Amino acid sequence: MKLEEFVYELPERLIAQTPVEPRDASRLLVLNRQDGSLNHRYFYDVIDYLEPGDVLVVNRTKVLPARLWGRRPTGGLVEVLLVQQVDLQHWKALVKPGKKARPGDRLDFGEGLLAAEVEAVVEEGLRLLRFEYQGNFMEILDQLGTMPLPPYIHEQLEDQNRYQCVYAKDPGSAAAPTAGLHFTEQLLERIEAKGVRLAEVLLNVGLGTFRPVKVENIEEHQMHAEFYQVTPETAELINSCRANGGRIFSVGTTSTRTLETVSTEDGLVQPGSGWTRKFIYPGYHYKAVDALITNFHLPGSTLMMLVSAFATREQIMQAYQTAVAEEYRFFSFGDAMLIL
Repeated sequence: MKLEEFVYELPERLIAQTPVEPRDASRLLVLNRQDGSLNHRYFYDVIDYLEPGDVLVVNRTKVLPARLWGRRPTGGLVEVLLVQQVDLQHWKALVKPGKKARPGDRLDFGEGLLAAEVEAVVEEGLRLLRFEYQGNFMEILDQLGTMPLPPYIHEQLEDQNRYQCVYAKDPGSAAAPTAGLHFTEQLLERIEAKGVRLAEVLLNVGLGTFRPVKVENIEEHQMHAEFYQVTPETAELINSCRANGGRIFSVGTTSTRTLETVSTEDGLVQPGSGWTRKFIYPGYHYKAVDALITNFHLPGSTLMMLVSAFATREQIMQAYQTAVAEEYRFFSFGDAMLIL
């Protein structure tokens, strides 16, 4: 398939710069795959589509305040975006300007609270940094770092927690699993009170989520590896739901890729952890997911391809055309879709 088949026209004014309040007051475009019908609702209405015995699968990852501003010995300013932890002292990071961060260079952050040495240039121009600090690295990061908002968001975020899901637990992501941003604790309580079970998976979202597809033939695209974990308890909950005739509602593309990574051909979810490069595009046969809650994605992105594989490409492009016409808000802080 060609990249151009997943591109659509989006007026810049529809790119949401700030989140709506409350979280679940965003709009919800409901697409029924069986007949292609579209319904306009609000996110808090998502409970109407869930039934007792269903399972809602969420990604419990937490976004790191991974953007740091440091100085070189000459006094020059550098921006560091932590991408992947290697061990207690080492991180792979995107450094700007890159040509000012050569192996052997030293970077200082927070007036001596944190320092790093550039040890090597690794894949895709990332730098391997060895950090030096006293105390707890995550606590220092909380003090010095800021949220790595996507490049299309130009507004400052007043409340940093609005780029975290309310159920986020395990720090490790460079970006939020944004479909989950719409849930409030109260909505989740109402959903569970209805007899719907909540299951947690983990996938640490990497920078690849922002990287564009650069090949014309999408089958040639290479995904970045991201760490995932599915516990035995989660696998048992999902498999039991399936065995009893319930449905699996996956919250976001990250939960979806995790479930599809660990599923057998007959849809049995197996516990485990590791690194996934799962790339889902039309022609893929879903094994573990019955319904998908997701945001509106960037034109030509791998996420457009994933949702086009869950419905059809024609249904998705029609839905996006409708969303633009109805002035839905797009991307991370935008509105949501439910694909049934």
